[in-house]
Amino acid sequence: MSIVRVPTPLRPYTQGQKEIEVPSATVGEALRQLSERFPALEPHLFNEQGQLRPYVSVFVNDEDMHSHQGEATLIQDKDRVMIIPSIAGGNGSEALRAVDHAALRTNQAFIISLLLLAFVGDLAWIVAGVGGVMLAGSILGRPGFVPAYLLLRRLRVVRPDLINDHPQPHRFAQTLGGVFLAVGALLLYAGSPFLGWVLSWVVIALAALNLFGGFCVGCALYYWLSRLGVPGFHQSPPPGSFPGRRPATGG
Repeated sequence: MSIVRVPTPLRPYTQGQKEIEVPSATVGEALRQLSERFPALEPHLFNEQGQLRPYVSVFVNDEDMHSHQGEATLIQDKDRVMIIPSIAGGNGSEALRAVDHAALRTNQAFIISLLLLAFVGDLAWIVAGVGGVMLAGSILGRPGFVPAYLLLRRLRVVRPDLINDHPQPHRFAQTLGGVFLAVGALLLYAGSPFLGWVLSWVVIALAALNLFGGFCVGCALYYWLSRLGVPGFHQSPPPGSFPGRRPATGG
């Protein structure tokens, strides 16, 4: 039997159980059997048409089911199926999604390491490269160094850290850092090394604050702009969290 892990917000609908064995061959079958066993849980997973709600994420052994075959993803005995529920963001913002903060931290670690290497070796091309990777990741909607993270995860050096959060503020923070580095690289190539390295060190400092202090300055700026009603900035901080501070896990 496969094991379905129920997050804290949904446990009142499963009689307090956090892990439930379900005999099923696919993710969709597991969720529907779980709903049949606990009818009060069903509206939190499926809509009136019987479709999985769009902001409910499901992971099989730390792998997003959408990276495989969705609800048709096959599961085997002792596989762990984890549900990340939809939680309202407050103040009219969209529902929270599962954001892998381990990927964000890996991204920050690579940014810091590469920029320090660039400074020590006076290598402007690394500054330009890191900025380009960050901007490309922002366009694709993911951390810039996610391929490196996936390799480290496959090697079991890091494990996913899924937290209900908004991805947009993190994307904005990455875009801001990428712009700083792009401008910094241009200044370095234009013969203004002082200003170029100042911008690079600003990115290093912000990434370090996020990695080691758990505070995302770019995210806080995003929420501040949202509070001012600036177009394009519409998300509010997760309930109970300070703007820019890493949200607590749902358990």
